Amino acid sequence: MTGPHTGRALADAAPVPHWLDRPERPDPLPPLRGTHTADLLVIGGGYSGLWAALLAKRDDPGRDVLLLEAGTCGWAASGRNGGFCAASLTHGLANGVERFPDEIEELERLGRENLDAIADTIAEYGIDCDFERTGELAVAVEPYQLDGLAEEAELGRRYGRDVRLLDRDEVRAEVDSPTYLGALWDADRVALLDPAKLAWGLRRACLSLGVRIAEHTRVTGLRRDGGALRAVTAGGADAAPGSVRAGRVVLATNAFPPLLRRLRAWLVPVYDYALMTEPLTAAQRKAIGWANRQGLADTGNQFHYYRITRDDRILFGGYDAVYHYGNRMAPALEQRPATFTTLAAHFFTTFPQLDGLRFSHRWGGVIDTCTRFCPFFGTAYDGRLAYAAGFTGLGVGATRFGARVMLDLLAGADTPLTRLDLVRSAPMPFPPEPFRAAGINLTRWSLARADAREGRRNLWLRTLDRLGLGFDS
Repeated sequence: MTGPHTGRALADAAPVPHWLDRPERPDPLPPLRGTHTADLLVIGGGYSGLWAALLAKRDDPGRDVLLLEAGTCGWAASGRNGGFCAASLTHGLANGVERFPDEIEELERLGRENLDAIADTIAEYGIDCDFERTGELAVAVEPYQLDGLAEEAELGRRYGRDVRLLDRDEVRAEVDSPTYLGALWDADRVALLDPAKLAWGLRRACLSLGVRIAEHTRVTGLRRDGGALRAVTAGGADAAPGSVRAGRVVLATNAFPPLLRRLRAWLVPVYDYALMTEPLTAAQRKAIGWANRQGLADTGNQFHYYRITRDDRILFGGYDAVYHYGNRMAPALEQRPATFTTLAAHFFTTFPQLDGLRFSHRWGGVIDTCTRFCPFFGTAYDGRLAYAAGFTGLGVGATRFGARVMLDLLAGADTPLTRLDLVRSAPMPFPPEPFRAAGINLTRWSLARADAREGRRNLWLRTLDRLGLGFDS
């Protein structure tokens, strides 16, 4: 369903993230001016940096913590995602079993504890971010996908997950789409939330504990300064160049050009896109059901993720995951009309009963992807700096865990977290250009071809499977 129909639905969609386009958005904090010192410097005001600052201050209220953000807290990936807060630390159980078989049971336990801790923090600080522990439905829309759901259910039960297979009628009783053939309901390991409100709430909690935050303050370089590190900041319209001398540094810059050279080989920025509808009417809401408000994702290689918001809008995203040569990032790449048209067409195929509904917002943003699809960790400058990156789209929940790991690494502590192979190992690096772009684009083409051929994987994908590599959004 394309052409004028989807064009009308998209005609009034604002080219900005819905979550950030609201009056609740806090005013920016002043940029850093002059020369400063701190016990702990956090670079990056997304979820990773905010959790690190909050946990550090809770660990030691007397610690002087300074957070620097190049834009405003939560403006990038933390304010653009779908709001799926998963317990998984390994980008799904199957990926975790394949890569960390000897510790997957511990990682599953840590993931559940991490999600519980997020819920507790939200309650403790009164963060109004529409947190709902609804679970998630993985839906089959092609017959061949049903076997995959059955295998996933068996694997989940083996590791104590509360999962249930639904047939066609059962899944359509939950959410009514003529495309659904079956589903797997993971009942308690995914929460839905408002991602920008979570970031703003964590920012407010940090400030309440005495964390200093400077926004519109971009760090341009790091160097040793005696027994500490010095971060240099760029000047701008409101500030001259400045610097911070800190004993310890958390680097939490997601997919943005890293301040550590080594990270360039391990990360690629992949653009992901989403639409948000206008609020549904009561009749439209009744037509689709969705009383239990689960998050949803279909099970193709090029998959869609979608959910319903507190005010009965539907977010619909995914499918395309676009890499630009040379790790290119630019504001213009956040808008991709062809992808929005495709998403709109797929939306109305999924929910034909919502014909006539319009989209209020359309946007894109970057995901920090690595070859193992789950976070990796490390230190630099003789242990004075710690980093976490590579969350690959599941950072809403896993970033809190990553922040805890970074603080343990900075403390030089031998803890159950720092002993994990997940923490001690690194992903395989991406090749340099032009091989990087060629490999990624060949993989994207092959995944699309597999979806069109009942999941059959070509020689390239089978080779990547043997190497433990691939491409995932």
